[in-house]
Amino acid sequence: MPTLASPQFPKEQSDSGEFVRQQDAFRRWIISDPNSEFPPEPDRYHLYVSWACPWAHRIIIVRHLKGLQKVVGMSVVDPVRDEKGWAFRDVPGASHDPINGFHYLSEAYQATDPDYQGRVTVPVLWDKKTGQIVSNSDDDLMRILNSAFNDVTSNQLDLYPLGYRTEIDALNETIYETVNNGVYRAGFATTQQAYEIAAGALFKTLDELDDRLATRRFLFGTQPLETDWRLFVTLVRFDAVYHGHFKCNVRRIVDYPNLYGYLRDLYQQPGIAETVNFDHIKRHYYYTHDDINPTRIVPIGPKQDLNSPHGREALVNAGKAVSSKQQN
Repeated sequence: MPTLASPQFPKEQSDSGEFVRQQDAFRRWIISDPNSEFPPEPDRYHLYVSWACPWAHRIIIVRHLKGLQKVVGMSVVDPVRDEKGWAFRDVPGASHDPINGFHYLSEAYQATDPDYQGRVTVPVLWDKKTGQIVSNSDDDLMRILNSAFNDVTSNQLDLYPLGYRTEIDALNETIYETVNNGVYRAGFATTQQAYEIAAGALFKTLDELDDRLATRRFLFGTQPLETDWRLFVTLVRFDAVYHGHFKCNVRRIVDYPNLYGYLRDLYQQPGIAETVNFDHIKRHYYYTHDDINPTRIVPIGPKQDLNSPHGREALVNAGKAVSSKQQN
C-alpha cells in the first residue's frame, strides 16, 4: 500500500486520504430578548477575521452589506499562519489585537474553553462584556449579522428571505460540499483517488452553476442573496489560488462565460472590492501551506480585470420572471 502524503491537518484526514473538516466549536447566538445571554448591543461585540480566509470573508461582506461597521468592531490577523496559528501582528492590512492584547487567536479560544484541543479558525465573534467567544461558525454568523442588529441599525436588507429559505438551504449545501469545501478536499487530498473524486464533483457543480446563471443575473434572480456571497468568496480566489495551488485546473473561472461575468458583477457591487485583498489571499495559501508549496514562492499572477464590464444587467427581466415564479 502506497504511503500517504503528509496532510495539512492530520487530525482532519481520513485513512483513505480525504480531508474531513472539523466541526465548529462555538455556536451561540445574539438574540433580541431581555433574557438573552448575548443581546444585540452596539459596540459590545468584536470580529476577529482574516482577509485571506473565505469563511471569514463571508462575514466581512455581510458586516459591510448590513452597515455594521460602527456596531461590530473588526480586527484582522496576519495572513501568514505559523505553527502557533493565526497571529496578531502589525503588518500591512493587519494589526495587533486592540481589544484583548492577544498575540495569537488561540488565546481567545483558551480564554473561552481552557480544554479546547481543536484547530483555531477564523472568523470569531468575541463578546467584550463577558470575555468569551460567542461563535466561530461562519454559517451562523452570516445569519446573526443578517438580522440580529436590525433594530440597532434600521438596515432591513435581508440576505435570507423567508420565501427563498428552502431553496437557499438546498443550494448552500451543494455549493458547500462541492465548491466551498470542495476546493479544499481536492487541495488537501493525500491520495489520487480522493483528489479526483473531489475535483470531479467541483467542476460538475461549477458547470451546473454556469448553466443556471445563463438565464438569471444572480442565483435566485435580480438581487444577490446569502448563497451568492457564499459562492463569491470561492470564485474570487479560484484563478489566483485554487486553480494552481489546489490543482483545480480543469478550467479557470475566466473560462466560464456566465460564472466569470457573475463574479465581476458581485465584485463590482458597492464596497465589495474593498473586502478583497489578493496580497493576503496569495501569501496565506502559497506561504502557509508549505507541505503543498515547499518553496513558499508566491506567484505574481494571474492578471485579472474584475472591474471590466460584465453586461449582466441584461438579465434583469429574466431574473424577475424567475424570482416571481419562485415566490408563488
